[in-house]
Amino acid sequence: MLGLDASVYALDSTTIDLCLSLFDWASFRSTEAAIKLHTLLDLRGAIPAFIHISDGKLHDVNVLDILLVEAGSFYIMDQGYLDFLRLYALHRAGAFFGTRAKENMDARRVYSHPADRASGIICDQRVMLNGFYSAENYPDHLRRIRFHDPETGKTLVFLTNNTALPALTIAALDKSRWQIELFFLWIKQHLRIKRFLATSENLRQACTALRAVEHDHHG
Repeated sequence: MLGLDASVYALDSTTIDLCLSLFDWASFRSTEAAIKLHTLLDLRGAIPAFIHISDGKLHDVNVLDILLVEAGSFYIMDQGYLDFLRLYALHRAGAFFGTRAKENMDARRVYSHPADRASGIICDQRVMLNGFYSAENYPDHLRRIRFHDPETGKTLVFLTNNTALPALTIAALDKSRWQIELFFLWIKQHLRIKRFLATSENLRQACTALRAVEHDHHG
């Protein structure tokens, strides 16, 4: 994966609609039921390394609490997983993460690395968080990379705890995250949930919630 020896994972979720009258434990909105399929995709082979099924209301970031972290591996996520306390737990576990910064992130520049603007890298900085709780939750330096994507014309801001990889590699890792969207699209196009073995949430969480998943007749 991008010439890296370490494992690279993309973390994201997708929502699957259900019938509320049959699956009341999976209430999502007042008249709807749904589950979330939280997936950690190994980008070296587009194979899931971890799947967690929750009701549709569970916020994505909570999955970081149950993830078994591999030291030295990379975890690429979108802004839905931007929680500094949980990201610091990843950092302390010896793993690397990459995500997008929010526009209102309050941080101060500590150091600026040289940036090749011709490559699209606008700045490559070490920063410290300013907010009281944010700084308490993540007391170490973060790396902030501002990148102008020549393909879309958008300016993106990445956050990572990896200080060794080139800035362009961090940008490429973020772009590779979209493989998980293709994986979710494949699931919804080529597989269908036939039925649930039980409506009990405990049974569902015990990994026997899904009765069978089979290829559609055209797959």
